[in-house]
Amino acid sequence: MITNAAHELGGFLRSRRERLTPAAVGIEPGGTHRRVPGLRREELAELAGVSVGYYTRLEQGVSASASAAVIDALATALRLDPAEHEHLRILAAPKRPTRPRARRTKLRPSVWDLLAAMPGTPAVVIDHRSDVLAWNRLGHALLAGHIGFDAPDARVRPNIARMLFLDPHHRALYCDWNAKAQVTVAALHQACARHPADPELEQLVGRLAVDSPEFARMWARRPVRTCSYYLRELEHPVVGRLTLANETVTLPDDDQQIGLFYARPGTSDADALTLLAQSLDSQKENAR
Repeated sequence: MITNAAHELGGFLRSRRERLTPAAVGIEPGGTHRRVPGLRREELAELAGVSVGYYTRLEQGVSASASAAVIDALATALRLDPAEHEHLRILAAPKRPTRPRARRTKLRPSVWDLLAAMPGTPAVVIDHRSDVLAWNRLGHALLAGHIGFDAPDARVRPNIARMLFLDPHHRALYCDWNAKAQVTVAALHQACARHPADPELEQLVGRLAVDSPEFARMWARRPVRTCSYYLRELEHPVVGRLTLANETVTLPDDDQQIGLFYARPGTSDADALTLLAQSLDSQKENAR
């Protein structure tokens, strides 16, 4: 599913060209039948002010890089949003890292301290592969109470993307599963652009594409978007339905993110979180 840099760049350009209709850019339909979806290559090349041959080489994967001016012109012609524009810049970067050895992402001790300092807010830390590096007690109970709390310490860590598509318990948590899935696939696409030679990331995407036809279809559409803040409506097996704000914070100097879930005080959603926390306290008491 993940190929070299040139093919990733070409595939992204093609996907955005095919979604752009002639009418959207002011091109008259004409009398000839259009055999391709979206714009023709020569039409896009003209809009971007580049030669058809040069654009064709980019889209066919013959070339893996382009100047900043060309990328900006293509982004304008393709009507890319800011997140897609940045994704295109990353894909077209002239220097791509060589294949590294697979490495396990580490969590700084201070991040562990941060999780422990907010026991009343569900929190989870993931890396660029969407592997769960850590969670606090309430974050674990909210997202994956059916697996062990110490699962992030195992050889194969829990993975948000894998659970979302292949774990029926985690999948059932999201009332709007499709929206969550789209965001997750988009985040993996962006991770692949930043880490084009990460073998563990390649294996994750490849296995998901084989094991989940839904993932394969979403991946082929190459979604890209900025993932930062959402409202999540959840159907929790212990406390029932609740709607939580989901804030994503990128850690400085690390390709890691903290996902925070919270509810406005005094609401039924806040009461549900309190009830979930109390259930954890009861479990702890019973275990003594």
